[in-house]
Amino acid sequence: MSLPSNSLAVAASSPSLNLAAKELATDLQLPFYAFKPPLKFATDYEYLLMLGIDGLAIAKTGKGAPNPVMVDFTTGAADHRRRFGGGKGQDIAKAVGLNKRTGLHVIDGTAGLGRDSFVFATLGCKVQMFERVPFVSALLRDGLERAAVHIEVMDIIENMDLTSGSIMDLEASECCDVVYLDPMFPHNDKATAAAKKEMAFFRDLVGADLDSDKLLPQAMSLARFRVVVKRPKGAPDLNNAEPTYRLEGKSGRFDIYVKRSLDNSD
Repeated sequence: MSLPSNSLAVAASSPSLNLAAKELATDLQLPFYAFKPPLKFATDYEYLLMLGIDGLAIAKTGKGAPNPVMVDFTTGAADHRRRFGGGKGQDIAKAVGLNKRTGLHVIDGTAGLGRDSFVFATLGCKVQMFERVPFVSALLRDGLERAAVHIEVMDIIENMDLTSGSIMDLEASECCDVVYLDPMFPHNDKATAAAKKEMAFFRDLVGADLDSDKLLPQAMSLARFRVVVKRPKGAPDLNNAEPTYRLEGKSGRFDIYVKRSLDNSD
């Protein structure tokens, strides 16, 4: 993936982390930026992938920029959803089929920040995540590594495995129970303020998944039982393929493409 010029660089929050930040920049094929606080004056790049003592974060620069965003499975929204999200009664769990069968092997083909994968793993699934955007994959890997030593979630994290790449690179064979897709959709002005803040770097740096239609046929070849596609309300069917059925929510929906019943024992 090619990023716009001067859009993103790797930086360190303190000089002691410069060496590690330079190594990360080399790995991601991004420039290293010798950062001097505050962020509002660091205008050479629109965004900085900031390595700090607390982990890796994406930070927008310039005056009035929102707080940096990092992947965190131990506090905030992820932790609240783990404890109070509704378990297998929530729509995302029903869409994947956890009301019919437990212990599913799920491939998340568009892992992003890993939040939906964390829900699947919390509910007992073995989750294989794929994220093809290198800096997003780095953010997610950092969050997984920090959570892996946290007593309350380490057992969940053990069931989450990250691959930096695309499901398009997999051989077409039924290698999992369910494939889950949540491709990036063009900007929605009706999104909440929190969603706008946390997804801003995706929209600015990654944009919409213009090739997302290609994911559905590949996902159908990989899943034994079903493919689940998360879509915004009013969005067209992925690849113009009508799903077997839908689960409609307030702001979005889950399109379910069934290959065979999860009720079967084989």
